[in-house]
Amino acid sequence: MRAIGYQHTGSIDRPDALLDIELPYPIASGHDVLVEVKAVSVNPVDTKMRSRRPAKPGEYEVLGYDASGVVQAVGADVTRFKVGDAVYYAGSVVRPGSNAQLQLVDERIVSLKPQQLSFAQAAAVPLTALTAWEALFDNMQVEQGVKGGARAIVIIGGAGGVGSIAIQLARQLTDLIVIASASRAETQAWVKKMGAHHVIDHRQNMAAQIAALDIGEPAFVLVTTHSNQHAEDVASFIAPQGKLSIIEDLDNISHFKAKSVSIHWEFMFTRSMFATADMAMQGEILTNVAKLLDEGKLVTTLHTRLSPINAATLIQAHRQIESATTIGKVVIEDFS
Repeated sequence: MRAIGYQHTGSIDRPDALLDIELPYPIASGHDVLVEVKAVSVNPVDTKMRSRRPAKPGEYEVLGYDASGVVQAVGADVTRFKVGDAVYYAGSVVRPGSNAQLQLVDERIVSLKPQQLSFAQAAAVPLTALTAWEALFDNMQVEQGVKGGARAIVIIGGAGGVGSIAIQLARQLTDLIVIASASRAETQAWVKKMGAHHVIDHRQNMAAQIAALDIGEPAFVLVTTHSNQHAEDVASFIAPQGKLSIIEDLDNISHFKAKSVSIHWEFMFTRSMFATADMAMQGEILTNVAKLLDEGKLVTTLHTRLSPINAATLIQAHRQIESATTIGKVVIEDFS
């Protein structure tokens, strides 16, 4: 089968950064479904893996952690899917990725694709929706509130993939005032389109901008990017005993000690990496998200659409992600 992979880490400008390769056809067994990949999206994790994680000697590393496609075969223990089902999922970082014609995925982290979305539109959603859902509802438990804190959430990096869907989930499923950060005219327009009540500029003092809204100190903050850069500012405006969720490394958490802020790490791959007892929750979350998408309560965060799925197009997408100017999601479709 056709796939895109690499053997050595390094810059996307290396001639062997990503290569078109041929790999053996995978065989479904156990709880795995074999999916014919129709569309993939590219996330920051793809670029980080490519630059940091080398392939095993003599092998290729295949990336890709968002996909939609059609089930071609099922393992003997699969109960939730059948051949011909259209599905979407985010995969696992400890297994070969979706940058291949065929991919094996554990059925517990897969869901039927939203019926109202194309394969490309659906591929934009899984990883970021899982990240945002887990951050909001599993980790920070935003429904419960914080005594003395404003019923508000600040989403830093609102125009990115996670921010774009987090804004929508917070608007549709909670009573929170949603404050999203964006620094350019086009990204500010995007987060307003996603449903943010207020937009602030994370390149300026955020505490002053939030104070000017006169809503009090927000109980919740989701930082999707540049955690170290924003930590001190966040500590100054978050409510005492507030809840902070981050998806990147944070070098110094002492800023948050005085306010007894609880810090929640969100790594969407934890459940699949460790086959946790609640691993099937990811399939359930994606099913809930698919329903919301089909009902029109959420919209796809697809912004940039590329074709076909090959090394040259993936290199273009990796460069876009590494530019740190991406709005929404970059999706690539079609192996032909």
